[in-house]
Amino acid sequence: MSDNQAIQQNVCELIKSLPEGVILEAAAKTRSAEEVVSAIDGGISVLGYNYVQEAEMIQNQIEKKVSWHMIGHLQKNKVKKAARIFNMIETMDSLILAQLLNDECEKLDKVMDMLVEINSGLEARKTGVPPEKAEELVRSLCHLPNIRVKGLMTMGPWCDNPEELRPYFRQTKEIFDSLAAFKIQNVEMTFLSMGMSDSYKVAIEEGANIVRLGTKLFGPRSYN
Repeated sequence: MSDNQAIQQNVCELIKSLPEGVILEAAAKTRSAEEVVSAIDGGISVLGYNYVQEAEMIQNQIEKKVSWHMIGHLQKNKVKKAARIFNMIETMDSLILAQLLNDECEKLDKVMDMLVEINSGLEARKTGVPPEKAEELVRSLCHLPNIRVKGLMTMGPWCDNPEELRPYFRQTKEIFDSLAAFKIQNVEMTFLSMGMSDSYKVAIEEGANIVRLGTKLFGPRSYN
Protein backbone atom coordinates (compact mmCIF):
# COMPACT_ATOMS: atom_id res chain seq x y z
CA MET A 1 0.00 0.00 0.00
CA SER A 2 1.37 3.43 -0.95
CA ASP A 3 1.61 6.29 1.53
CA ASN A 4 -1.24 8.09 -0.20
CA GLN A 5 -3.42 4.97 -0.08
CA ALA A 6 -2.63 4.66 3.63
CA ILE A 7 -3.74 8.27 4.21
CA GLN A 8 -6.97 7.63 2.36
CA GLN A 9 -7.60 4.48 4.40
CA ASN A 10 -6.77 6.26 7.68
CA VAL A 11 -9.32 8.96 6.89
CA CYS A 12 -12.03 6.48 5.91
CA GLU A 13 -11.57 4.44 9.09
CA LEU A 14 -11.50 7.49 11.35
CA ILE A 15 -14.63 8.99 9.83
CA LYS A 16 -16.44 5.70 10.37
CA SER A 17 -15.29 5.60 14.00
CA LEU A 18 -16.47 9.11 14.93
CA PRO A 19 -19.89 9.71 16.48
CA GLU A 20 -22.52 11.20 14.23
CA GLY A 21 -22.19 14.96 13.94
CA VAL A 22 -18.45 15.12 14.68
CA ILE A 23 -16.40 16.73 11.90
CA LEU A 24 -12.95 15.35 11.12
CA GLU A 25 -10.68 18.28 10.24
CA ALA A 26 -7.32 17.50 8.65
CA ALA A 27 -4.55 19.52 10.29
CA ALA A 28 -2.44 19.73 7.16
CA LYS A 29 0.62 21.72 8.22
CA THR A 30 3.73 20.67 6.22
CA ARG A 31 1.75 18.17 4.12
CA SER A 32 2.15 18.06 0.36
CA ALA A 33 -0.68 18.79 -2.05
CA GLU A 34 -0.64 15.11 -3.00
CA GLU A 35 -1.11 14.06 0.63
CA VAL A 36 -3.91 16.58 1.08
CA VAL A 37 -5.70 15.31 -2.02
CA SER A 38 -5.44 11.75 -0.67
CA ALA A 39 -7.09 12.88 2.57
CA ILE A 40 -9.87 14.59 0.62
CA ASP A 41 -10.37 11.46 -1.48
CA GLY A 42 -10.74 9.54 1.79
CA GLY A 43 -13.59 11.80 2.88
CA ILE A 44 -12.03 14.94 4.43
CA SER A 45 -14.15 18.04 3.82
CA VAL A 46 -12.36 20.48 6.16
CA LEU A 47 -8.67 21.42 5.98
CA GLY A 48 -6.99 23.24 8.87
CA TYR A 49 -3.89 25.36 8.33
CA ASN A 50 -1.62 27.13 10.81
CA TYR A 51 -0.13 29.53 8.29
CA VAL A 52 -1.83 31.69 5.68
CA GLN A 53 0.97 31.41 3.13
CA GLU A 54 1.02 27.60 3.27
CA ALA A 55 -2.76 27.40 2.86
CA GLU A 56 -2.56 29.71 -0.14
CA MET A 57 0.18 27.62 -1.75
CA ILE A 58 -1.76 24.35 -1.36
CA GLN A 59 -5.04 25.96 -2.38
CA ASN A 60 -3.43 26.98 -5.66
CA GLN A 61 -2.44 23.37 -6.33
CA ILE A 62 -5.70 21.51 -5.74
CA GLU A 63 -9.13 21.85 -7.25
CA LYS A 64 -11.06 19.80 -4.72
CA LYS A 65 -14.06 21.45 -3.07
CA VAL A 66 -13.36 21.69 0.66
CA SER A 67 -13.72 24.16 3.53
CA TRP A 68 -10.50 25.97 4.55
CA HIS A 69 -10.03 26.75 8.25
CA MET A 70 -7.33 28.84 9.93
CA ILE A 71 -6.20 27.00 13.06
CA GLY A 72 -3.03 28.96 13.83
CA HIS A 73 -2.77 32.47 15.21
CA LEU A 74 -3.78 35.04 12.59
CA GLN A 75 -1.31 37.91 12.34
CA LYS A 76 -2.59 41.38 11.50
CA ASN A 77 -0.44 41.64 8.38
CA LYS A 78 -2.01 38.44 7.01
CA VAL A 79 -5.67 39.45 7.50
CA LYS A 80 -6.24 40.65 3.94
CA LYS A 81 -5.03 37.39 2.44
CA ALA A 82 -6.79 35.28 5.09
CA ALA A 83 -10.11 36.94 4.30
CA ARG A 84 -9.81 35.71 0.74
CA ILE A 85 -8.48 32.21 1.42
CA PHE A 86 -10.40 30.90 4.42
CA ASN A 87 -14.00 29.91 5.12
CA MET A 88 -13.51 29.97 8.89
CA ILE A 89 -11.02 31.44 11.36
CA GLU A 90 -10.92 29.18 14.45
CA THR A 91 -8.52 31.30 16.49
CA MET A 92 -10.12 34.71 16.99
CA ASP A 93 -9.04 36.27 20.27
CA SER A 94 -9.27 40.05 19.92
CA LEU A 95 -11.74 42.71 18.85
CA ILE A 96 -9.07 44.65 16.95
CA LEU A 97 -8.18 41.62 14.82
CA ALA A 98 -11.86 40.89 14.23
CA GLN A 99 -12.47 44.47 13.11
CA LEU A 100 -9.63 44.23 10.59
CA LEU A 101 -11.01 40.97 9.28
CA ASN A 102 -14.52 42.40 9.13
CA ASP A 103 -13.28 45.32 7.01
CA GLU A 104 -11.52 43.03 4.55
CA CYS A 105 -14.53 40.72 4.30
CA GLU A 106 -16.76 43.72 3.61
CA LYS A 107 -14.60 44.55 0.58
CA LEU A 108 -15.10 40.97 -0.64
CA ASP A 109 -18.85 41.00 0.08
CA LYS A 110 -18.22 37.99 2.32
CA VAL A 111 -19.30 36.92 5.80
CA MET A 112 -16.53 35.02 7.57
CA ASP A 113 -17.39 32.33 10.10
CA MET A 114 -15.18 32.31 13.17
CA LEU A 115 -14.60 30.53 16.44
CA VAL A 116 -13.36 32.35 19.53
CA GLU A 117 -10.22 30.69 20.86
CA ILE A 118 -10.19 30.01 24.59
CA ASN A 119 -6.81 29.86 26.34
CA SER A 120 -8.18 27.23 28.70
CA GLY A 121 -4.80 26.52 30.28
CA LEU A 122 -4.10 30.22 30.94
CA GLU A 123 -0.69 29.76 29.33
CA ALA A 124 1.29 32.96 28.86
CA ARG A 125 2.93 31.76 25.65
CA LYS A 126 -0.31 30.72 23.97
CA THR A 127 -2.88 32.84 22.19
CA GLY A 128 -6.58 32.83 22.99
CA VAL A 129 -8.81 34.72 25.37
CA PRO A 130 -8.89 33.75 29.08
CA PRO A 131 -12.06 31.82 29.95
CA GLU A 132 -13.44 34.65 32.07
CA LYS A 133 -13.14 37.07 29.12
CA ALA A 134 -14.92 34.89 26.56
CA GLU A 135 -18.38 36.36 27.00
CA GLU A 136 -17.09 39.94 26.82
CA LEU A 137 -15.28 39.23 23.54
CA VAL A 138 -18.20 37.37 21.97
CA ARG A 139 -20.59 40.20 22.82
CA SER A 140 -18.21 42.73 21.26
CA LEU A 141 -17.94 40.70 18.05
CA CYS A 142 -21.67 40.28 17.50
CA HIS A 143 -22.00 43.82 16.11
CA LEU A 144 -19.58 43.27 13.21
CA PRO A 145 -21.69 42.61 10.09
CA ASN A 146 -19.15 40.66 8.02
CA ILE A 147 -18.12 38.11 10.60
CA ARG A 148 -20.24 35.51 12.36
CA VAL A 149 -19.29 33.83 15.64
CA LYS A 150 -20.09 30.14 15.27
CA GLY A 151 -18.61 28.66 18.41
CA LEU A 152 -15.41 28.11 20.38
CA MET A 153 -12.02 26.48 19.98
CA THR A 154 -9.38 25.46 22.51
CA MET A 155 -6.01 23.76 22.53
CA GLY A 156 -5.42 23.04 26.20
CA PRO A 157 -1.89 22.67 27.62
CA TRP A 158 0.52 20.02 26.41
CA CYS A 159 0.16 16.85 28.47
CA ASP A 160 1.64 13.35 28.35
CA ASN A 161 -1.72 11.87 29.31
CA PRO A 162 -4.76 13.02 27.27
CA GLU A 163 -6.92 12.52 30.37
CA GLU A 164 -5.19 15.53 31.90
CA LEU A 165 -6.86 17.69 29.24
CA ARG A 166 -10.36 16.69 30.27
CA PRO A 167 -10.89 19.60 32.74
CA TYR A 168 -9.86 22.13 30.09
CA PHE A 169 -12.18 20.65 27.49
CA ARG A 170 -14.99 20.45 30.04
CA GLN A 171 -14.56 24.09 31.06
CA THR A 172 -14.65 25.20 27.42
CA LYS A 173 -17.85 23.22 26.86
CA GLU A 174 -19.39 24.92 29.89
CA ILE A 175 -18.53 28.33 28.41
CA PHE A 176 -19.97 27.18 25.07
CA ASP A 177 -23.25 26.13 26.71
CA SER A 178 -23.43 29.34 28.73
CA LEU A 179 -22.99 31.51 25.65
CA ALA A 180 -25.57 29.47 23.75
CA ALA A 181 -28.08 30.04 26.53
CA PHE A 182 -27.66 33.82 26.27
CA LYS A 183 -28.94 33.71 22.65
CA ILE A 184 -26.73 36.65 21.65
CA GLN A 185 -27.78 38.30 18.40
CA ASN A 186 -25.70 37.19 15.39
CA VAL A 187 -23.94 34.54 17.49
CA GLU A 188 -24.53 30.85 16.81
CA MET A 189 -22.95 28.39 19.22
CA THR A 190 -22.73 25.59 16.67
CA PHE A 191 -19.14 24.34 16.64
CA LEU A 192 -16.83 23.32 19.46
CA SER A 193 -13.35 22.59 18.09
CA MET A 194 -11.25 20.62 20.59
CA GLY A 195 -8.82 17.73 20.48
CA MET A 196 -5.98 16.57 18.28
CA SER A 197 -4.51 13.21 17.31
CA ASP A 198 -3.66 12.17 20.87
CA SER A 199 -6.62 13.75 22.65
CA TYR A 200 -9.59 13.73 20.27
CA LYS A 201 -11.40 10.87 22.00
CA VAL A 202 -11.39 12.71 25.34
CA ALA A 203 -12.43 15.92 23.55
CA ILE A 204 -15.42 14.19 21.93
CA GLU A 205 -16.49 12.79 25.29
CA GLU A 206 -16.46 16.37 26.59
CA GLY A 207 -18.57 17.72 23.73
CA ALA A 208 -16.27 18.52 20.80
CA ASN A 209 -17.87 18.35 17.37
CA ILE A 210 -14.76 19.36 15.41
CA VAL A 211 -11.52 17.45 16.00
CA ARG A 212 -8.26 18.58 14.39
CA LEU A 213 -6.13 15.58 13.45
CA GLY A 214 -2.80 15.56 11.63
CA THR A 215 -0.46 12.73 12.63
CA LYS A 216 -3.34 10.28 12.99
CA LEU A 217 -4.25 10.86 9.34
CA PHE A 218 -0.93 11.52 7.63
CA GLY A 219 1.69 9.87 9.86
CA PRO A 220 4.58 11.68 11.59
CA ARG A 221 5.53 15.10 10.22
CA SER A 222 8.81 15.66 8.41
CA TYR A 223 10.19 19.19 8.72
CA ASN A 224 13.08 18.68 6.31
